[in-house]
Amino acid sequence: MKQRMEKMNLKEKRVLLRCDFNVPLYKGMILDDTKIMNSLETIRYLIQNQCKIIILSHLGKIKKEEDKSYYSLEPISRRLQELLGKEVYFSRTFLNSELSKRIEMMLPGDILMLENTRFLDIPNQLETKCDAQLSSFWASLADVFVMDAFASAHRNHASTVGISKYIPSCIGFSVSRELLTLDRFLKEPELPFTVIMGGAKVEDKLDLIHTLLPKCDHLLLAGGLANSFLKALNFNVGGSLATESISTIENLKQILLTYREKLMLPLDAIVGSTYDENYTRYKRINEIGDNEVIMDIGNLTLEKYKTAIQSSKTIFLNGTMGKYEENRYSNGTKELLSLLKKQSAIVVVGGGDSVSAVKNLGFSNDFTYLSVGGGATLEYLTKGHLIAIDAIREEEKIEILDV
Repeated sequence: MKQRMEKMNLKEKRVLLRCDFNVPLYKGMILDDTKIMNSLETIRYLIQNQCKIIILSHLGKIKKEEDKSYYSLEPISRRLQELLGKEVYFSRTFLNSELSKRIEMMLPGDILMLENTRFLDIPNQLETKCDAQLSSFWASLADVFVMDAFASAHRNHASTVGISKYIPSCIGFSVSRELLTLDRFLKEPELPFTVIMGGAKVEDKLDLIHTLLPKCDHLLLAGGLANSFLKALNFNVGGSLATESISTIENLKQILLTYREKLMLPLDAIVGSTYDENYTRYKRINEIGDNEVIMDIGNLTLEKYKTAIQSSKTIFLNGTMGKYEENRYSNGTKELLSLLKKQSAIVVVGGGDSVSAVKNLGFSNDFTYLSVGGGATLEYLTKGHLIAIDAIREEEKIEILDV
């Protein structure tokens, strides 16, 4: 296991804490504070140990100067303060001596949140290119680095990987929980093991499909992934999202040939139209017209998928059954989640779209585990490791010098 913070002597140390506060915002209002809630256990532990806590996080994508007005972490600092019942100081300063002086003046248990790390991507991408000088400066602010942002652990950035090159480092409770849970339930799952997968681009999920197919008993597909497989079988998918790559189609044909007993594809669909936004029809898969677009699975598909789900002891859900955000295309996802809720099986939900659907449709407390990792979860399941976790030393005694 990677070095965990509870195994280190952190009493009264300066701790640089990388959190995942990449929360959805609308006009400065936080729409979902789940990621902030996930950080509380680690932060409270550090407060109990009388640490000086300096928090780093990114928020959104900063491509131009104007983006900074939408993605300040200041609203997050205010929400964190409410949740902790304790003042959280905020700094817009990143790189000068004033920041060092401010940290020197902090008292044990104080919390200072720095502004969005990706602000430093304008103009030279210092954060996302893991700039050595930036990493070294941030490391100079603290005695210990705690990596507790699992959703960013697949990014080779200054705030995720760079800092750990210069000071003793460990993983926080949120990262530890993700690793232990994913290893426990999905690396060696209790069989029968069923994977349910949706998504837009099949190319983005091919490596994961190749990794999971040998392990699972059933792979149930929907969305653009299913459309691409249907296309490989010469079904007409109309204007639906599907791969255009000839090499990908050949890859899918080989998968279908090798794993035909495991794969399940939709039998029917709710479709829209490329030319009429009010058009909605029910169609069998072999009836899709040239101008129709597959938007959701139908009841025959749900009944077919139910046979695999009800026989399973472990289920991994990654993706949705359709465009659930629109009510007319939400039935497939709602019914699938209702079916999963009734099972006695272990149900793990991973990936941003599927976790959002679970929360938005009212199933937040109904499954074994919701992974916060998004792309990091999928990369961990595919590759078995993540670059920011790799940068943390294995669990052993690490001496931290008193300052």
